[in-house]
Amino acid sequence: MDEPDDNLVGEAFVNYTNHTKGQFLDDIERRLKQFMIRCVNVYRILSKAYDAQHFGRQLIRSSSSAAANFRAVRRARSQKEYFAKLSITIEELDESLFWLETLIFTNHVPESRLKDLMDEGYQILKILAKSRKTVSD
Repeated sequence: MDEPDDNLVGEAFVNYTNHTKGQFLDDIERRLKQFMIRCVNVYRILSKAYDAQHFGRQLIRSSSSAAANFRAVRRARSQKEYFAKLSITIEELDESLFWLETLIFTNHVPESRLKDLMDEGYQILKILAKSRKTVSD
């Protein structure tokens, strides 16, 4: 039987076709901040076991880094700086997903409780990877 989601619900897929660049960036920044907050909430439900706390702290570090680096993407002074900061954001978001998977694999949190959060993370990751590819072309 699935566990209740306890406020770890996912976001609906967003079609950015009709968004301006500013609207797109605003929405991704909002989604990354929300992802970070949800990761903090995951940390708060973890047991006090050393490994759970370690994995949880890594999750907070990487998810907050993804959000902060995306903010830096928006303030990039050149195309190279934009690409570099976007790459860091992608790397940190991917690491956050790794720590969420680790919490599942180590049986600290049931997969059913993290599924929506992970789905949101993978959606953002795909969007950012495509955006990075567009910038590099």
